[in-house]
Amino acid sequence: MVELLPSILSADFAHLADQVAAATRGGAAAIHVDVMDGHFVPNITLGPPVVKSLRRFTDLPLDCHLMIENANDYIPAFAEAGANWVSVHYEACTHLHRSLELIASHGMEPAVVINPATRVELIQEILPMVHHVLIMSVNPGFGGQEFIPFSLKKIRRLAELRRELGLKFKIEVDGGVAHDTVAQIVQAGAELLVAGNAVFGAGAPERDARALLDAARMAEKQASA
Repeated sequence: MVELLPSILSADFAHLADQVAAATRGGAAAIHVDVMDGHFVPNITLGPPVVKSLRRFTDLPLDCHLMIENANDYIPAFAEAGANWVSVHYEACTHLHRSLELIASHGMEPAVVINPATRVELIQEILPMVHHVLIMSVNPGFGGQEFIPFSLKKIRRLAELRRELGLKFKIEVDGGVAHDTVAQIVQAGAELLVAGNAVFGAGAPERDARALLDAARMAEKQASA
């Protein structure tokens, strides 16, 4: 079943606990945390201290997306802070297999991320290791960007590979997930939907999370009919 993962990158940090609680009431299945270092991507955001704070006021899984160089140096700190899922970029990890093993060794679910220009086939060998694959449908670094249409082809190809290999990892999509794109994203095969602006942008996260999730599940029903 398709699930919604609100991204706190777009939340009001002065009221973060309330915003997360509202999104949870709206049906959130996990909370997405974008971690940026100003090197791998042109922005600086959150780190383990924010994850530790989040852990105190939500029981939902914390999905930490590491858009950083030298991810291995920080994986233990995210585990200690209370992260549940940790995804690292194919493009940033010199030894991706080792990074995924390190995440798993700290009791977290490992995942891999690919940027818009990266072909799905390049991660085929490590697919048996991952909880999910995150397809970036914008270039990482900033919230509020428009969905890149050719991402749909990548989602469909990844779903095909999963069937061909008999695997069960989930397909996550991040970037431009909104009311005008969510149906085609779900119908292409995505199950984990990361949404920031569409949930938090209008200041009504409970209402907007519920509306987006309802639209996604309607699309899912139509695809399976």
